[in-house]
Amino acid sequence: MRYVAAYLLATLGGNSSPSAKDLKKILSSVGIEAEEERVNKVISELGGKDLDDVVNSGLSKLSSVPSGGAVAAAPASAPAAGGAAPAADKKEEEKKDESEESDDDMGFGLFD
Repeated sequence: MRYVAAYLLATLGGNSSPSAKDLKKILSSVGIEAEEERVNKVISELGGKDLDDVVNSGLSKLSSVPSGGAVAAAPASAPAAGGAAPAADKKEEEKKDESEESDDDMGFGLFD
C-alpha cells in the first residue's frame, strides 16, 4: 500500500509517469527503504493508466465487500442466551484496557 501511496503522491505532485527513482525518493523521505521488486510492480501495473479510472473501478469493487453488519448484530442476541452477558462484559473491559495502553504511539506508523 505504501508503494501505491507514493505513486499517487508523485502523480498528484504533477509527475504524470513517476519512475522507480521518484517512488524511492518519496519513500526514503519518510524513512522507508523501498524494495525494488515492489516498486517495479507498482510502476508496471499503474503506468499509462488514468488514475481516476483506477480509483473509480476500485470503489465499485468495494461496494460488494461486506462491512461487518452481521458482527455488529451479534452482541444484541447475546443476552437472550442467558449467562453469556457477563462474559461479554469482561471481554469489553479487557479490550478497553488494551486500547488505553496503545494510545501513546497509536500503534502504527505513517506507512505501516
